[in-house]
Amino acid sequence: MSDSGLQITHQPQPGGGRYLARIDGEEAAGYLEWEASGARVRIAAHTVVPARLRGRGIAAALVEQLITDARADGFRIVPQCSYVAASFARHPEWAELRAG
Repeated sequence: MSDSGLQITHQPQPGGGRYLARIDGEEAAGYLEWEASGARVRIAAHTVVPARLRGRGIAAALVEQLITDARADGFRIVPQCSYVAASFARHPEWAELRAG
């Protein structure tokens, strides 16, 4: 990630949650939304990065945080979002984290 000011936070909500990516000095933020599917499965539903922030690796950083949390917390991921699905295709080492 080229932006050293990138901060990703996880915001759990009932039935799902959101990973929020903010860059110091920017009002716009990217996010990855997920939905719960049982106790140990998360559906990666949407990854959104505003046009002005694209090309900085923000979407990749959001997915990497989801993967890190899946390994730490023991859940699996349904990559419903096309960006997350493409990321899984590029990273065969994540195969054990894929659900469905």
